[in-house]
Amino acid sequence: MSDSSSLHQVAKRSQLRDHVPLRVEAGDTPVLLIRDGETVHAYRADCPHAGAPLEHGAICHGRLVCPWHKATFDVSTGALLEPPALQGLSRYRVELRGDDVLVSTDAPTPAPAEEQTPDSGEAKRFAIVGAGAAGAAACAALRELGFRGRIVLIDHETTTPYDRTALSKFVPSGELAARDVYPLLDDDFFADQQIDQKLANVATLDARAAEIRFDNETDPLRYDAALIATGSVPKPPPVRGFDDAAVRGRVVMLRNVNDAARIEQWAAAGHRAVVIGGSFIGLEVASSLRKRGLDVTVVSPERVPFAKQFGDEIGALFMQLHRQNGTTLEMDTQVEAIEPGEPLTVRTKNGKQFACDFVVAGTGVTPATSFIAGVGRNDDGGLNVDASMRVAPNLFAAGDVACFETQGGQRIRIEHWRVAQQQSRAAARGMLGLDARQPAVPFFWTYHYGKRFDYLGHARAGDWDSCLTLGEPERYAFVTLYCRDGRVIAALGCERETAIALLAEAMREPLPADDARRIVEQADNGDAG
Repeated sequence: MSDSSSLHQVAKRSQLRDHVPLRVEAGDTPVLLIRDGETVHAYRADCPHAGAPLEHGAICHGRLVCPWHKATFDVSTGALLEPPALQGLSRYRVELRGDDVLVSTDAPTPAPAEEQTPDSGEAKRFAIVGAGAAGAAACAALRELGFRGRIVLIDHETTTPYDRTALSKFVPSGELAARDVYPLLDDDFFADQQIDQKLANVATLDARAAEIRFDNETDPLRYDAALIATGSVPKPPPVRGFDDAAVRGRVVMLRNVNDAARIEQWAAAGHRAVVIGGSFIGLEVASSLRKRGLDVTVVSPERVPFAKQFGDEIGALFMQLHRQNGTTLEMDTQVEAIEPGEPLTVRTKNGKQFACDFVVAGTGVTPATSFIAGVGRNDDGGLNVDASMRVAPNLFAAGDVACFETQGGQRIRIEHWRVAQQQSRAAARGMLGLDARQPAVPFFWTYHYGKRFDYLGHARAGDWDSCLTLGEPERYAFVTLYCRDGRVIAALGCERETAIALLAEAMREPLPADDARRIVEQADNGDAG
C-alpha cells in the first residue's frame, strides 16, 4: 500500500505531451516527467554532470539528451548511455490515479546499468593510466558494467579527476577559482567502489610483459588489462627567448589545474597578456581574460580563426566576436621572440611588438605515449585502436592518444574532452570482453564572451561540399550544417542547444541535409518532441 505522506500530485497526465520532458516540483524536490505512451517516468530533474535543466533537453529514439554537454540517458530506465555524466538518472516512483500524476520522492531508485558483464572478474586487476576525463569515465563504466576485480587508477599529477574544461573557460576570468574546479566523481566514489588511487610517475608500460614500472619503485604492477588515458603534453612554443629563465617563468602552457592557478595569479596582478596561437583553448583564455578586464593580444598564424574546422564565414564570426569585445587579434603571423624585462616584449614576424605581463602559449600538443614499450606508435605518437579501443591484446587506449578509424576509412585522433570519455566507455566494454557498440557522434563545446558554440561530428575544410546556415549568425543564434553528397557530416550551433541535442541523436545514422534542416526548424519552433 502506498504511503500517502510521500506522494505529491505534480501534474495531469493529459497535460503531458509524449516525449516532451516537463519539470515539476514534488514537495521541495525538482522532478523531470517524461510521458511515453500511457507510461509516465519520473527522474531527477538536473543532469548529474553539471546540473543542466533536463527539461530543455531533447528526446530522440528513446534517448534523453542533456542540453548542455550532451550526456544521454535511456528514457525508459534512466540508464547512462553517453557521457560526460558518469552516472544515470535516479528514478522516482509514479502512481497514476485517473488523470492525476503522483510522484513519491522517498528513496529514489538508482539507474540500472545499460548492460552487465557475465564475468565479474573478481580475480583480475585492471590498470588505468591517467586520471583525466577518460580515466574517470573508465573507472565509473567498469563498475557500472559489473566488474568486481581490482582497479588501479594511476597518475603523476592527481588521482582525483576534475573538469579540465573549466581551466580555460572560467578560471582566467575569476568566475571559478582553480582550487574549486569541479571533481568529476564524488569524494567517496573511489572508497565506495574500492578503486585504488596511485600517485606515481610511470617509467614504462611493457605491453608484452603486461606490467607497469614506476620511477623510484622496484616492483612492477602486473595487469590483466590496461587502459592508456594519459592525454597529451604541450609543445613548447618555437620562439627565441623561451628558454631564458626570466621568460619561461612567465609563460604558461595550459594543461592542468596548476597551470590555471598561475594564470589566475598573474591575471589578478597584471594588466596585459599575449596568447600565442589561435586554438580553442587559446581563444577561450583570451575571452576569459577580457572578462576580467585585461588587455589581451592573440598572435596566430591563421588568417581566420577556426577556418579549418568551421570554414571562413563562421571563422569570421569568431574573429568579429573577439574584436567586438576588445581582444586584439594579430592574425596571419607568428611570434618570433619573447624578450625578458618589465614588461615582457613579444615580437612577431611581421615586425610588431607587444608588451605584456605574461604569455599563454597554445602551440599544439603531443600524445603522452613515450613510456609505452612493446607496441608501435604513429609518427605523431598516437596509438592505433580498433572499434573496442584495443591497441594490442589486453591493452586499450582512449582520448588524445587513440587513433581510430572513421566510417569513411580514415584514421584520426580527436583531442576533445567528451570524445575521450566516450572512447573510455567503449574501452571498458572491450576490457570486459563485451561487444563494441555503434560509434558515438563526436561532440565538443567552446565558450566565448558568454556565447556557447556546440559542435557535432568531425570535419575539416575540404571535407564538405556544401554548408547551410539556419538562423541569425549576425546575432550569434544559428546552426550551420556541413554536408557532403547531401548528408550531414558535422554541425555547429550557437545558442541552439535543443537543435544540437536532436541532431546529436539523428546523426548516429546517415542524415540527409533536408531531414537535418527540418529537425533544426522544428526545434526553433519549440517542437522538439
